[in-house]
Amino acid sequence: MGVPYAEVIGDPIAHSKSPAIHKFWLEKLGLEGDYRAVRVAPDGLRAYFETRRCDPDWRGCNVTIPHKECVVSMLDKLEDGGIGAVNCIVPSDGRLVGWNTDSGGIDHAWDFAVDTDAPVCVIGAGGAAKAAFASLDMLAVCQFHVIARDPAKARPLLALHEGYARHFGFDQAEQALSGCVGAINATPLGMSGFARMPDSVLRGLAGIRRGGFAVDLVYSPLDTVFLSRAREEGLKAVDGLTVLIGQAHYAFFRFFGASPCREDDVQLRALLLQ
Repeated sequence: MGVPYAEVIGDPIAHSKSPAIHKFWLEKLGLEGDYRAVRVAPDGLRAYFETRRCDPDWRGCNVTIPHKECVVSMLDKLEDGGIGAVNCIVPSDGRLVGWNTDSGGIDHAWDFAVDTDAPVCVIGAGGAAKAAFASLDMLAVCQFHVIARDPAKARPLLALHEGYARHFGFDQAEQALSGCVGAINATPLGMSGFARMPDSVLRGLAGIRRGGFAVDLVYSPLDTVFLSRAREEGLKAVDGLTVLIGQAHYAFFRFFGASPCREDDVQLRALLLQ
C-alpha cells in the first residue's frame, strides 16, 4: 500500500483551489495523504474510473465542471438526495458511491436570515444549480426563478417545484430578478477563461429587494463583477470561496475519515488569497 490520496477532476482544472484546501487540512491534522488535480475530458471519464477502481490507495475524487451530471450514470450508488448531480465520489467495497456536498457548502453561505416569502433567483440549470435548489429547500424557500439559456435543461428543476418555479432567458433577467430576495450564480459565467456575466443580469440586481443577497459560486476571480455590482446595490455578497471551503469539509471527511476544524477556516482562506 502506498500513500492514500484523493483528487479533483474536471475540464478545465488548473484553476482549482481544492488541492491547496485538502493539503492544508492533511497537514493540520497530521494525516498521511495527498490530494491532486487531474484534468479529465468528458470522453475519458469511464477510463478514469475503471483505473481508479483498481487502485487501493485512491480514496475518491471531487467532481467539477463539466462532469457533475454526466458522472451519475457511471456510479453504482447515489447518496445525493436524488438531485441528479454529484461532486464527490468515494469507493466502497469495490463500488463507486456518489454524493453531493455542494448543497452543504452553499448552506455555509447563510449566516443571515433569508426571507422565504419572496422568490430566489438561481442563475443556471446544471449540477451546481441543483445543489443550490437543495440548499434553498432546506431553508423552506418555496418560490424560484431560474435564468437559463436552454429551457429543456431547466425543465427538471422546474418540475421538482411545479407551480412555484419559473424559467426566464437571459434576455429576461431583469424581469426574473425583480422582487426577488436574492440571487445565486450557479454558472461559470464570470470565471477566468469563461464568458462574462451578461449585462442584463448585472442590471437586474437593482431589482432585488432591499436587504437581499447575492451568492456567486465562482471563486476565480474571487471578487467577480456580479458580486461587485451586488455590493453597489446594497446587497449582502457571499463569494465562492466561502462555498468551496464549506463543501470541501464534507468531502474531506469522506476521503480521509477526519473532520477539519472550522476554526482553521480563517487561516485557510488567507492562504488561498495569497
